[in-house]
Amino acid sequence: MTVLKLLADAFHDGGWGMWPILFVLMLTISIVVERAVFLRKAVIDKEKLLSLLRSQISAGNIQGAIKVCSGNSTPLTRIIQSGLMRANRSDEEIGAAMEEAALRELPALEKRTGYLAMLGNLATLTGLLGTITGLIRAFAGVAGVDPSQKATLLSGGIAEAMNCTAFGLGTGILGLAAFAWLNGRTQAVIDDVAEVKKSVVNLLMTAKAALRG
Repeated sequence: MTVLKLLADAFHDGGWGMWPILFVLMLTISIVVERAVFLRKAVIDKEKLLSLLRSQISAGNIQGAIKVCSGNSTPLTRIIQSGLMRANRSDEEIGAAMEEAALRELPALEKRTGYLAMLGNLATLTGLLGTITGLIRAFAGVAGVDPSQKATLLSGGIAEAMNCTAFGLGTGILGLAAFAWLNGRTQAVIDDVAEVKKSVVNLLMTAKAALRG
């Protein structure tokens, strides 16, 4: 309770600037949670998937490879499945099918993550604005008042400025750190997509060549 009371007092002392920063913080947390859950569901064991696909495609069992993908629905498997469903077509058509599926799937991986960098900067700038207005209020408030009240007015204005700065910086750091983390996880999934796509095309080419031979 003591910690909560300290936070509540600091929030109250921070003045008007704390409210927009709080809104940014809540928005940041909601985006981070939603993206983290989405990306967790989008991740699949790439090596295990490739091993299963290799065994099915090498045996000429394209339907089995399709079932492997449909049984593990992720952006990666849906992209690969679109290519496998055209396995009897030319290599160009297989690649085009997977590229078309990637255009549908990949934007969903990157969706909303970019907002975190903007929200981090916005929180920092809002904290700075609250700092400036707090200092203006502090120094403007001491003009023409009794000397005995100057210390109280100054401390109130400076407290508003410093609390707003701390809250804004904390929220900004959280937003930028979350952006870097989620962006890294997203890029890892995109890299896996590119690698598995190439591997599957090569496997299909090899299987076709073996059938012709």
